[in-house]
Amino acid sequence: MSDIRPFKGLRPKPDFAEKVASPPYDVLSSEEARRIAAENPISFLHVVKPEIDLPVGTDLYSDEVYRQGAENLQRLVKAGYMIRDPKPYYYLYRQIMGEHKQVGLVAAASVDEYDRDLIKKHELTRKAKEDDRTRHIDTQSANSGPVFLTYKHSDEIDGIVAKAIKERPEVDFTADDGIRHTLWVVSDPDRISAIREAFAKIDFLYIADGHHRSASASRVQKIRKEKNPNHNGEESYNFFLSVIFPDNQMMIMDYNRVVRDLAGKTPRDFIGKLMPKFTIEEKQEQYKPKELHEFGMFIDRRWYRLTARAGSFDPDDPVGSLDVAILQENLLAPILGIGDPRTDDRIDFVGGIRGLGELEKRVNSGEWAVAFAMHPTTIDQLMAIADAGKTMPPKSTWFEPKLRSGMVVHLLD
Repeated sequence: MSDIRPFKGLRPKPDFAEKVASPPYDVLSSEEARRIAAENPISFLHVVKPEIDLPVGTDLYSDEVYRQGAENLQRLVKAGYMIRDPKPYYYLYRQIMGEHKQVGLVAAASVDEYDRDLIKKHELTRKAKEDDRTRHIDTQSANSGPVFLTYKHSDEIDGIVAKAIKERPEVDFTADDGIRHTLWVVSDPDRISAIREAFAKIDFLYIADGHHRSASASRVQKIRKEKNPNHNGEESYNFFLSVIFPDNQMMIMDYNRVVRDLAGKTPRDFIGKLMPKFTIEEKQEQYKPKELHEFGMFIDRRWYRLTARAGSFDPDDPVGSLDVAILQENLLAPILGIGDPRTDDRIDFVGGIRGLGELEKRVNSGEWAVAFAMHPTTIDQLMAIADAGKTMPPKSTWFEPKLRSGMVVHLLD
């Protein structure tokens, strides 16, 4: 079962929601966030990236940064920009990006189920980033950014959601990037009960994005449990903020690669080295892979289609058959010498939202030698890897649209 709870959400008053809600903390640099929030004192960037209110060059992990974030959150509350609902509610959060539409349930997910792997993972976490998010949550006593979860879709849940979103929303705005954000408050007790009972029939939830936030929520729970002699498991720190989408509404975009040099090879020699593992076809225009195990390659101002040859990977291995793994094991490591893409500064990663033109731009600048356009990892592949208890290679998935921070906040009372 999946134990997801309604909660007393802290959220912007509807008239302020568009100005408060912000991009998540990890898609902007401090410089970008400082620029975006400069003319908007109520942007939630002041909460999720509080260094923007301190002198440039401030250590991002200093005590004053975490204190500043807590002060900024309290300022939004005290000034009346954000209010807390009087009772525990669920919320429905719809995003529309172009032709794509997705509706997720905003709820408090269980730390206990995360710890027991009933909320399944597919990525490793880094201690430094966990430390940062743990301090952020604990200092603010709040989950200010949601974890993006998914589940195998349910007709019962779909029916409840479809009825609820026919009603008038609390918030509805289109952000500067053209993505529309709509929020409904689910306050009817019968509907709340129906949602909770329907999710109790869902065996597993899966983390799509937010592994560090969920791991940090688990760490905060343990910190607070140790300090609470009356701990009973129902305290709000036993749960974390999530937005939960059905798998058939998820959109994963390509996560592309650029490499700085050819490890001493000429473009012609490099292409020759690929032939044992890939078929190669030159294209007259940009090439976006149309199916799994195909790659677009841009080098020397030309596009090529690469197709992985039979025998270059094990189709029964859920990790080894990922395109990012095929590229890594057959090309990046053996031919270009990039053994660990997590740490090698000769490789960079470009989200598909930027388009193939960004790959051309980088290579044509002369700073990068070759680019690879990837086919998106599928949600079925993600779930299969999580079900097998395995982890994906780094930078395997790029989810769009991104969840806005500050739409609803979960407080740790």
